[in-house]
Amino acid sequence: MRTLFLQAPSFDGFDGGAGSRYQARREIKSFWYPTWLAQPAALVENSKLIDAPPHGIKLPEVTAQAKDFDLAILHTSVPSFASDVKTAEALKAENPDLKVGFIGAKVAVEADKSLKDAGGIVDFVARNEFDFTIKEVADGRDWHAIQGLSWVHNGVITHNDDRPMLETMDDLPFVSPIYKRDLVIDNYFIGYLKHPYISIYTGRGCKSRCTFCLWPQTVGGHRYRTRSVGHVIEEIKYCLKAFPEVKEFFFDDDTFTDDRPRAEAIARELGKLGVTWSCNAKANVPYETLKVLKENGLRLLLVGYESGNQQILHNIKKGMRIEVAEEFTRNCHKLGIAIHGTFILGLPGETKETIEQTVNWARKINPHTIQVSLAAPYPGTFLYNQAVENGWLDASNAELVDDHGVQIAPLHYPHLSHGEIFHSVEDFYKRFYFRPGKIGSIVGEMVRDFDMMKRRLREGVEFFHFLRERKGAAG
Repeated sequence: MRTLFLQAPSFDGFDGGAGSRYQARREIKSFWYPTWLAQPAALVENSKLIDAPPHGIKLPEVTAQAKDFDLAILHTSVPSFASDVKTAEALKAENPDLKVGFIGAKVAVEADKSLKDAGGIVDFVARNEFDFTIKEVADGRDWHAIQGLSWVHNGVITHNDDRPMLETMDDLPFVSPIYKRDLVIDNYFIGYLKHPYISIYTGRGCKSRCTFCLWPQTVGGHRYRTRSVGHVIEEIKYCLKAFPEVKEFFFDDDTFTDDRPRAEAIARELGKLGVTWSCNAKANVPYETLKVLKENGLRLLLVGYESGNQQILHNIKKGMRIEVAEEFTRNCHKLGIAIHGTFILGLPGETKETIEQTVNWARKINPHTIQVSLAAPYPGTFLYNQAVENGWLDASNAELVDDHGVQIAPLHYPHLSHGEIFHSVEDFYKRFYFRPGKIGSIVGEMVRDFDMMKRRLREGVEFFHFLRERKGAAG
């Protein structure tokens, strides 16, 4: 079947692609690669991937191509679901014979509800790890026989047996040729990564049990299943030839450092290629491993600190000790490894006092840059079930974003309101960045690199616009 893979237009600047952990607009322009869409696209011959938001593609431009395809696969999320159903409806209005399927964490865990809510517009959803499910649909296999498929026929919903998790990750083709074929890589920005960058996965799954984390609880699972070192390096070699302008590679595995011997082995091969790279990491990587990674091209680690309060970390099953995270951070500073630290406000156990503690702790450990998010209870996560059971989440906040795609504070507690949690984000950013030492560091970075100067000035304008927009949303 002629197959279109689509990240549909939704909110302006909305980063809801299948590589994004928080589907929302950012404080500065940010777009992750749609890797989870590109992967099945790489399995389907003569497919096409359209990632509408980063490319500024509007709905009429998408629907104009509907007659060119037999099958459309849309990635969806909690915030974008209603809009994605409207896109599917518009595609079918142009091509009534078109079959439409949805993929993503939301439909993976709410297959029945999603198909009912779509009102017959969506023909099927693929549950859990969906790559080969979609390939079999595109290959024209009988839907009765496709594992992991939930589908509608004559108003009746059928849920086929689950598909086993993929064990041999090298069976998946490279995603980077799909990037080359269908995407403009200059349109992908991440504030803490060099531009242009490329992100890929070298494995799936995370053994941690963080209660809020979306992908391991819905699609990827809790076993870290990895590609071989050689397979990863061959893709990097392809990218070096196909994208000579790329300045940094990012490994988007939930935690690349979970398998330290493998991480070191990949690093040593990357060192031979002379590439600059970054990855996700837990705040527990020992100095010896950090040193090997740094000596072989590692520039930055994306670290989920979440909170500076130990009890909150216990509440969310983070498995992190404050003192271990502090030692890890000191080691990174000593080795010259930059850290982009991520924090979440509004997690279970949050109070005004714990928010203050987290802000002060972030200033103390002083990562190079930070991201402050609001606790988002996605369906399928432990946090979502906990929030519903305890009355922390009400229907009016269940979409997780406002009418412009900006994150709201969906959770509230008897001692802490939506508004108090929401406003704490702005206060966090201001108190972290508006310090003489941090301002001096950023200015120094800009003086040393003219491209960085242009970029930071643009991001500064976007950041202040974001703060103004949040004030409007709160009002």
